[in-house]
Amino acid sequence: MSTATLPQRTETLPQRAMRHPAVVPVGAVIIAVLIGAVIMLAAGLNPVDAYAAVITGSLQLGSLDYTFSVWGFICGMGLAAAIPLRMGEFNMGGNGQMVLGGVTAYIVAAELGLPGVLAVPLAIVAAMLVGGGFAAVSAPLSSRFGIPIIISTLLLSPVAVAIASFLVRFPLADTGSGVAQTPRLPDDAHIWALGGLRYTSVGLLLIVAIMVVFYLVDSRSAVGFEMRVAGANRKFAAYGGLVSSRLALGSMAAAGAVAGLVGAIIVMSSPFRFIDGALVSPGYTFAGLAAALLAGGRPALVPLTAVLFTILQVGGAAMERTADVPRQLSDVVQGVVIVILALRVVLDARRSGAGKDA
Repeated sequence: MSTATLPQRTETLPQRAMRHPAVVPVGAVIIAVLIGAVIMLAAGLNPVDAYAAVITGSLQLGSLDYTFSVWGFICGMGLAAAIPLRMGEFNMGGNGQMVLGGVTAYIVAAELGLPGVLAVPLAIVAAMLVGGGFAAVSAPLSSRFGIPIIISTLLLSPVAVAIASFLVRFPLADTGSGVAQTPRLPDDAHIWALGGLRYTSVGLLLIVAIMVVFYLVDSRSAVGFEMRVAGANRKFAAYGGLVSSRLALGSMAAAGAVAGLVGAIIVMSSPFRFIDGALVSPGYTFAGLAAALLAGGRPALVPLTAVLFTILQVGGAAMERTADVPRQLSDVVQGVVIVILALRVVLDARRSGAGKDA
């Protein structure tokens, strides 16, 4: 049948609007917020007061310094998830990569006795190398042994956290302290603060610079194009001559390096020591993964989606103080967003597979 005889399909404006790529992410956020409101109503709490406390608690002038630093950490962990996500891989091992980077940065900055001008940059580089190397292990496990990256990163992460915990509790422990932590870093090894700010440091500028580099690589380079092709259709990429295993190795190494950088910045910032559990408990990896999924892995959108989860993260404490709503509710909202967006990824993959089979 010639194309001239095919019936012309018309699409209404609402149908075109529903096909917009922003519909699912925005809908996921709205549904998550509504679910959080229903939970609060069921518990006899006022959701309007709670959400107002979240916003004012995170954006008030006195909190902006801390809010900016948390935004940087979530952006960093968002990149650690977004880079492999561009080629369809899920990095679930951000916690392990981050704590290995943090403990490596501490060892280089505190144990080698280097002057500050050398200690800070060398600690950051070492943290990125260790974090990147640890994450890269998942690539050959996938290509040679068929272990999916999402599984290997998920299983290896607790091992790395346990190793870091052992080092902090025994060889690097601050003797005489009741808390599992290292001694305080020398003054020379503190990462440089921005102006007179307490929490925001040069580390935020490094993360912003990496976001710009990721955007340029993704949009202007052959590697970025190859990653997007592999993410859209792995078989088509192989047919076109792309080596997916090499792309996976590079993307996981880059993702782990960014996570290691975040760990180094946290350890070399106030209180200038590695405290066992302090890197993992805030949930930067969880929030970063949610931000990356909400952005669809697009590097230009990660900083914007990270704002939402930063507000939830920082405002959760204010919500608990002023509205008497547990801060864990913000984790519930983030979790609902992740579930909805992950479900969309699975459905898209199945739809794509069905199309190929047909």
